[in-house]
Amino acid sequence: MTKIPKTRPGLTLAAVAVVQFMVSLDLSVVNVGLPRIAAGLGFSSVGLTWVIHAYALTFGGLLLLGGKAADRYGHRRILLFGLGSFGLASLLGGLSQEPGHLVAARAAQGIGAAALAPAALALLTATFPTGRARVRAFGVWSAMNAAGGALGVLAGGVLTEYAGWRWVMFVNVPMAACALALAWRGVSADPPAARGGRPDVPGAVLATAGLTLLVFGIVRTDQYAWTSPVTLTTLVVAAVLLAAFVHVERTTAREPLIRLGLFANRSVAGANAYNLLVGAAMASAFYFVSLYLQRVLGTGAALTGVMFLPFALGVVVGSVLAVKLGYRLAPRTLLVVGGLMTATGFAWFGLISPDGAFLADVLGPSIVASVGFGLCLAPVVSTATAGVAAHEAGTASGLLNSSRQIGASLGLAALGTAAHDRTGPIATPATLSDGYALGLTLSAALLVAAVLIALTVLRRTSPPVPAERTGERAPLPARD
Repeated sequence: MTKIPKTRPGLTLAAVAVVQFMVSLDLSVVNVGLPRIAAGLGFSSVGLTWVIHAYALTFGGLLLLGGKAADRYGHRRILLFGLGSFGLASLLGGLSQEPGHLVAARAAQGIGAAALAPAALALLTATFPTGRARVRAFGVWSAMNAAGGALGVLAGGVLTEYAGWRWVMFVNVPMAACALALAWRGVSADPPAARGGRPDVPGAVLATAGLTLLVFGIVRTDQYAWTSPVTLTTLVVAAVLLAAFVHVERTTAREPLIRLGLFANRSVAGANAYNLLVGAAMASAFYFVSLYLQRVLGTGAALTGVMFLPFALGVVVGSVLAVKLGYRLAPRTLLVVGGLMTATGFAWFGLISPDGAFLADVLGPSIVASVGFGLCLAPVVSTATAGVAAHEAGTASGLLNSSRQIGASLGLAALGTAAHDRTGPIATPATLSDGYALGLTLSAALLVAAVLIALTVLRRTSPPVPAERTGERAPLPARD
């Protein structure tokens, strides 16, 4: 008889910490290796963006389904499935011999991440329900999230430079195996799967397929004009699939991925629209700056990773400032200020030139944009869940993560195509710099649009009153 493991909080926390570090790291570790990946497998300039699209679309499109599946079939089961899938996909990605192999592996990684990320967070919530242990557990989770993002660009550069680009994929394998072993021993067996309705698989497939075709149609405009039959047909089919998704969610799904009435909440609608634009701008900016440093300035992959560290540290600084300012300023104010700072940084990036330098053209805008981005992180989460019923809070959080991933793919498709058109058929340092500059300037425009959404859609609110520690009366909150 198989021995059923009992929950061991320490091992559970360790497993969730490794999972969050791995998922966060994977979002950034690949960026620095993109030029070497393109050279090694023969990607075209536009085709290279599918290394990002494949992961972002499956991760973002299936994230809500992953959360529903974890609730129905058991958090441990879905976590183990996600870790196994993610680790195997990473191994196969590192062994890729053709561009299509790597794109398929990245899509499989996204499927695994969509399963393991919500399951891990649900396990953390269930294992540490209250008290100081919960504060400590979520502190560890947040630290691993920040550390993964900060170290991802550095690790990607070092691995690409000294071990080869394949190791930006292989690096996930030992982490997935470690988390799998910890979860296997430390997380109690799940109860029998609930009977009755099933998660909305048709809705998830329709949404992911529709978004993928939409991105595909945009990216292919480098070969087929916007008015060509090929492009128009692709975009029409994408629109039909997305309309079918809305119909399924409204009428036929017993357990829809998302209750569409949730968007009647202005905080939910505004925060997700804001987050989608921020995701589009951030993914595009990371992509363009990484290629600018390596293809235009001739910086090595390892040094490029080091040059991204000020950005990563600036995000941490901005996040800390957001916590301290959150008791004095309303979330909407922080979203506006942070969005404008990030837009300023990206507009500054838009001034890059083929004879630029790191200190003059990269460091300054990195600091401004990263601190601004850090200011946005916590307020957009709190806004997206404001006024949401307790039983839909998890759905609202998952929706926010999905909107960022989907925004990243759509934004990179549109801005990457625009940059490619500006570059033209002959890629020289001057033409590449012009293309990247245009993409970064358009990223700034997306942030300005996000700020306008915050100003027009989100309501004026008061900042939260801090918890009283001394028994003295808290000061009256300021109005936005």
